[in-house]
Amino acid sequence: MRCAIIGCGRIALNHVKAVRSNGFELAALCDVVPGKCGDLLGRAEWEGPAPSVYLDYREMLAAEPGLDIVAVATESGEHARIALDCIDAGKNLIIEKPVALSMADADEIVRRADECEVKVSACHQNRFNVAVQHARRAVEEGRFGQMSHGSIHVRWNRGKSYYEQAPWRGTWAQDGGCLMNQCIHGIDLLRWMMGGEVVSVYAQMRQRFHGYLEAEDVGVAVLSFADGSVATVEGTSNVFPQNLEETLYLFGETGTVKIGGTSTNNVDVWDFADERPEDAEARGLAEPTSNVYGNGHALLYADVAEAVREDRAPYVDARAGRDALEVVLAIYKSQRTGLPVELPLSGFASTDMENEF
Repeated sequence: MRCAIIGCGRIALNHVKAVRSNGFELAALCDVVPGKCGDLLGRAEWEGPAPSVYLDYREMLAAEPGLDIVAVATESGEHARIALDCIDAGKNLIIEKPVALSMADADEIVRRADECEVKVSACHQNRFNVAVQHARRAVEEGRFGQMSHGSIHVRWNRGKSYYEQAPWRGTWAQDGGCLMNQCIHGIDLLRWMMGGEVVSVYAQMRQRFHGYLEAEDVGVAVLSFADGSVATVEGTSNVFPQNLEETLYLFGETGTVKIGGTSTNNVDVWDFADERPEDAEARGLAEPTSNVYGNGHALLYADVAEAVREDRAPYVDARAGRDALEVVLAIYKSQRTGLPVELPLSGFASTDMENEF
């Protein structure tokens, strides 16, 4: 597989490592800032043939017709525009979260991907966490019975130095706040595990300790699902003095699971009415990770490559990215209006939150 990465900032290192660990070819890198591609290769301690380097992704697409997978890892506000150009060029895509910052753009990515018959994956790599996979199998096998409720807690720390690394962070036009940037992975897991169909969202958000940003640094929400179950979301970048946890709770009639750790990478509680021999493997599982991004990028790349070869949908497709974004934007709209928001959501974007705080 010949791969290219557009955007060589903080998260791009995980993409380079994923390409390398799968034995794929890193054919091209692109960033509008001269020197960032070389810096990325240095951070990755890259060995072997050097990829071609471009300042303009459109030039890259024209010059590299044989690319099999293109990853979009720029600032969030540019994801949709670049992704749509890549789709029109016939490229299979991995789009870093969020896939877009408006429902219109997210829906267009889903539509255009189907129309152009390309594979598009949202980079919600935590779906591949070992602990998460155990929980997902339990959901698919019906071991929880009827769901009662669930929750996601993303209790992390982000200080001023983090935001000074990239001026687009924390802006409505290019990023959003902690719910869009830090919490969206957990929101994706919660919606996925609870059955997917959210019918309403009610939320409150604040900006408590990051007055130099436009967006929120803490938010809480209640989600109602079509089957009658409910869930809560708590996301913040205000935890002192460092990241505390990203924890997913699932409560069913015949099962209770708590997936904890700093990035939903450990099984803290695993109890089911139908005890099985394989439960011993899940109970107490702790997957080592070197950072909050976890280990899922390599597995996500492997899945997308397999989807291309087998002509099937990726495990985490564009609609999954669209659905996670929908919950975040519904939370934003609820904060803006002070009212519950019904889903499906349309016609709302992060920029509709301008001057909220």
